[in-house]
Amino acid sequence: QVQLVESGGGLVQPGGSLRLSCAASGHTLDAYAIGWFRQAPGKEREGVSCISSSDDFTYSTDSVKGRFTISRDNAKNTVYLQMNSLKPEDTAVYYCATDPSITYGCYLLPGGYEYWGQGTQVTVSS
Repeated sequence: QVQLVESGGGLVQPGGSLRLSCAASGHTLDAYAIGWFRQAPGKEREGVSCISSSDDFTYSTDSVKGRFTISRDNAKNTVYLQMNSLKPEDTAVYYCATDPSITYGCYLLPGGYEYWGQGTQVTVSS
C-alpha cells in the first residue's frame, strides 16, 4: 500500500503562489504516475495536473494551464505542484493520488486512482 502525504497548503492572496508537496512513505514515487486533484465545497473532485512515471508526460486541466506546474524530485521522493497567479476559484482541498496500474502516461479521472493522501487546504482570498 502506498501512503501519500500532502503539505504546503495555506491562505494566500489572489495573484500569489504556493507550492504543494506530495511525499510517499514505503515506496519510491519515481515508479508511479502521480495526479493532483482538488475538491471545493459542494463540488465534485476534479483533476488538476498529472505526471507520468517516466516524467516524459504531464497534463493539466485547462483552467490551470500556464499557472500550475507539476514536477518530481526523485532524490526527495516528492512530487510538487507549483501554483502561481492563484485565483479565488482555486480554493479547494488539494489531494495527490497514484495507482500502480498506470504504467504509461497519466490522466485526470479520480476514479482511476487507488491511493490518496489526506489532502491539504488551499484558500485564495484577500
